Amino acid sequence: MLKGKVAIVTGAGSGIGRGIALRFAKEGADIVIPDLNLEGAQNTAKEIEALGRNSLVIKMDVSNSSDVDRMVTETINNFGKIDILVNNAGIFIQKPLLETTEADWDKVLDINLKGAFLCSKRVVKEMLKRGGGKIINLASVAGQVGFANSSAYCASKGGVINLTREMALELAPKNINVNAIGPGSIETPMTREMLADPAIKQMLLGVTPFGRIGQPEDIANAASFLASGESNFVNGITLFVDGGWLTQ
Repeated sequence: MLKGKVAIVTGAGSGIGRGIALRFAKEGADIVIPDLNLEGAQNTAKEIEALGRNSLVIKMDVSNSSDVDRMVTETINNFGKIDILVNNAGIFIQKPLLETTEADWDKVLDINLKGAFLCSKRVVKEMLKRGGGKIINLASVAGQVGFANSSAYCASKGGVINLTREMALELAPKNINVNAIGPGSIETPMTREMLADPAIKQMLLGVTPFGRIGQPEDIANAASFLASGESNFVNGITLFVDGGWLTQ
């Protein structure tokens, strides 16, 4: 479904980003892997190339506008276009409100929300030259409901959801679809420590009607749809892939 497409998947060195990148490659896309985790990005690139697709690894910080400019320049130099952008790079700092420092707040908001803004703004300039494209932002159920000890993360993901709506409204006339995915509990390196606590894992299973922890492939399935032509009339939504969590 994505044959001949060029996709940037930020943070694809591990977890959800890696799952999305591999799914896109299986569907025929070439993948750009911007990540601070260079070793992880290179491992993802090897898997993509084993699937017969091309990849480009870029060590970068999505919250740094110069790095974002370099990412786009290198992508255009190597592939000549950008069809799909997945703003996946993100971090999670879990602290009570009174222990969350200003530096903690700034770091989470800079990467999770500002990063999506900077990457989208720069990539849209290239998509406009080609008459359209697809942008997918990674939100979270934490952008829809509150989580204790996660003030910065909840704020960042709530911001992603409404940024998605605004961008969708503004860019629809330019033939650019903007949507988000809201994962529930997904097993990734970022959640591994949390899920290792039996009490926390049981709580998360208890609020998930399907009774299991999600996998990166579950998110990749949704991303595949939103990146393809099958979603051309889908715009501004957050598709929650949460095993039914938000039904309660």
